[in-house]
Amino acid sequence: MDLRKTHSVVLNEGDSETKRAEILDYFHATYDLHERLYEPLKEDAFYLRADRLRHPLIFYLGHTAAFFVNKLIIARQIESRLNPRFESLFAVGVDEMSWDDLDSTHYDWPSVSQVKEFRNKVRQMVDGLIKTMPLTLPIAWEDPFWAIMMGIEHERIHLETSSVLIRQLPIDQVKPLPFWEICRDDGQPPENSLVPVPGGKVKLGKGDDHPLYGWDNEYGHRETVLNAFSASKFLVSNKEFLAFVEAGGYREQKWWTEEGWAWRNFKQANFPLFWVRREEGWGLRTMLEVIDLPWSWPVEVNYLEAKAFCNWLAAKSGKALRLPTEDEWYRMRDLTGLPDPQGWQQAPGNINLEYWASSCPVDRFPFGELYDVMGNVWQWTETAIYPFQGFKIHPWYDDFSTPTFDTRHNLIKGGSWISTGNEATRESRYAFRRHFFQHAGFRYVESDNPVEQHENQYETDALTAQYCDAHYGPEHFGVPNFPKACAEICLELVKGRAHGTALDVGCAVGRGSFELARGFDQVTGLDFSSRFFRLAAGMQQEGYLRYALEEEGEILTYHELSLAEIGLDEVRDKVQFYQADACNLPDKFTGYDLVLAANLLDRLYCPRRFLNEIRGRMNPGGLLVIVSPYSWAEEFAKKEEWLGGYREAGEPVYTIDGLKAALSPYFTMLGEPRNLEFVIRETRRKFQHTVAELTVWQLK
Repeated sequence: MDLRKTHSVVLNEGDSETKRAEILDYFHATYDLHERLYEPLKEDAFYLRADRLRHPLIFYLGHTAAFFVNKLIIARQIESRLNPRFESLFAVGVDEMSWDDLDSTHYDWPSVSQVKEFRNKVRQMVDGLIKTMPLTLPIAWEDPFWAIMMGIEHERIHLETSSVLIRQLPIDQVKPLPFWEICRDDGQPPENSLVPVPGGKVKLGKGDDHPLYGWDNEYGHRETVLNAFSASKFLVSNKEFLAFVEAGGYREQKWWTEEGWAWRNFKQANFPLFWVRREEGWGLRTMLEVIDLPWSWPVEVNYLEAKAFCNWLAAKSGKALRLPTEDEWYRMRDLTGLPDPQGWQQAPGNINLEYWASSCPVDRFPFGELYDVMGNVWQWTETAIYPFQGFKIHPWYDDFSTPTFDTRHNLIKGGSWISTGNEATRESRYAFRRHFFQHAGFRYVESDNPVEQHENQYETDALTAQYCDAHYGPEHFGVPNFPKACAEICLELVKGRAHGTALDVGCAVGRGSFELARGFDQVTGLDFSSRFFRLAAGMQQEGYLRYALEEEGEILTYHELSLAEIGLDEVRDKVQFYQADACNLPDKFTGYDLVLAANLLDRLYCPRRFLNEIRGRMNPGGLLVIVSPYSWAEEFAKKEEWLGGYREAGEPVYTIDGLKAALSPYFTMLGEPRNLEFVIRETRRKFQHTVAELTVWQLK
């Protein structure tokens, strides 16, 4: 199979065994292609931080393999891990809300050979699953094979993002290879001009019956009608952008947004990141070489730089110029009439790795009167990513999209030379923080269409909104606030004991962690759900959160709550939140005087492993406080994992008995179990009232 010309698999037609073979070939091609990306690196390069907000590349080599294991466990297609330490170490990259410090002391990176051995084991495991799992068509997103496709398309995303990091490594840490040969063509670019684009209807969003794999943000519906506008015939070239640089554009605040000027000053940027100032003239850093700056290639910048250029050019030309919106890009793309890659005989632009491992001149690939509507470099838009009407979170990857619905991540469209798989399809929707870099450039438009900012300031996901209310809202029916009550019991228990550090595992949206900080020097809050974690982290950073509660049907009420209102603002600097799997915690979470596990035990896929391993995270004499209603369900854990709630030899086994059996060899139970109530408000007239049991265990 030609690794440069593969495309995503059609999932709704054909016979099962032929489709199985297609998926198997696509998986191995993806795995091979990603590994070839790292062949130009010298050994030391794997451990260098190309970007201070990113892990070294050794992480990404292991991350895509660990992703397969972690998602297949969530999808319940495998029961055991291949390498628990690696699958924890390589699980979570940088969260853009918390700005994880990436302190190198937290990570004991394995050798390249060890990671490659791990990758080989994952390859064999996934190969075996593809060959043996039941397969029926169509493959929909609740189907086990969807998890396989998720892993494959995730790996193709990191083919692109890792290539950007490689591009930022010291040049002496990489070597050119024929497989990654760049375009050698250059010349003076043609003069850019505006081309009319007729108005019309634009439809966005996939239906559930779409034939290709998609990420959750692609589903749903949006329809709008655009007025006619004009778009630049070419992407902005290095030559065209040079005029902005030479005019002092990086030194004049008036062209920049407030966010852009703050970034420019922080980075002390004076020209695009990949330009290289040399005595012999400007150079360009490609992935593996520094070459003379090709003036006819598209400039590669972040959104903030693209926006500043548009503001400068608008003032200079007297025209209302800006970046296109997502809707306007779709109008340009739809007028080409192009199918998705499955319908291509050959890529219509510099995309899918079918031509070069670099950009090429902006006048090479026409799409009617416009050039590079697809391919060459991604194109920044004015649109911050948002959920379509009907958006649903995929339960196996709940943090793919929702963390980006914060108005701070702008969409990039069209793909680059290395965009493959889902990235090369019409419906793909990828967004990055405005100061981040990809293989991304831009074109500009003159348009009177409004730039809609789809504000998403209020949390509207039903479950998370209910937890926001349960943690920070008013009490219901006289039942005390549950996380606060848990924390108060914990603080009472540690009187006269060590109270330096506490772990709130399964912290949800964070109230218990903040309450623990009233009596502990440092509190760590962990939750597996990104939906919960990002709200807890947002509360810690901003001091407030907003959510929308269902009243009746479509009627919502909007609420804003702050830490200051409940007397917790002064302790928030003592709390840190992380996303983590309680059954496979990273090594750095250790040394706790108290561990609180509230409403967690019966939602773990492997509660026995959690109980067995948590003692290794605790200081001698530390306390483990477990609070649970013991509502066991096979939705969360197989029955053999349950600690109680079943019959053995005809006799009932209750969870308290299972806890004693699991913990007594290492812990002493303090006092008797006690009841602790909590209430979850679902609507104004529907509440869930639960009585949990609280037990306390002291490490021997």
